[in-house]
Amino acid sequence: MEIGQKLPEFLGIDQDGKEWKTSDLAGKKIVLYFYPKDSTPGCTNEACNLRDNYERFLALGYVVLGVSIQDAKSHKKFIEKYNLPFPLLCDTEKKLVEEMGVWGEKKMAGRTYMGTFRTTFIADEEGTIIQIFGPKQIKVKEHAEQILK
Repeated sequence: MEIGQKLPEFLGIDQDGKEWKTSDLAGKKIVLYFYPKDSTPGCTNEACNLRDNYERFLALGYVVLGVSIQDAKSHKKFIEKYNLPFPLLCDTEKKLVEEMGVWGEKKMAGRTYMGTFRTTFIADEEGTIIQIFGPKQIKVKEHAEQILK
């Protein structure tokens, strides 16, 4: 996905079974952030930074949605443990990560594996992508500030 393209209509199902569609969010700006895994250090820092700035996002007309490939049970645990106020979408079949281009080969500690690239898409009130933060740009402890400035 690139700047100027529309977000997919179907975004996913959250931890409570609620379906999220771009058309239902018309009139709101969207922070759609993809992260590798619930309750890992970087992902926890990022989620907590967004949580700590959540009221600022709401005041500016944003909806915040997190996405990873974990299931609802994992997402619920993550939300409860860190008191996250925003939904986490379950992309267990990897449809959205692949459609958005954030799924691919990763390397860590000498091993190669498939995973989610930490990426955030910002969309305007019509669902058009206006900004993308890639894995090398995102500072997990300051990500809200990166988005809001």
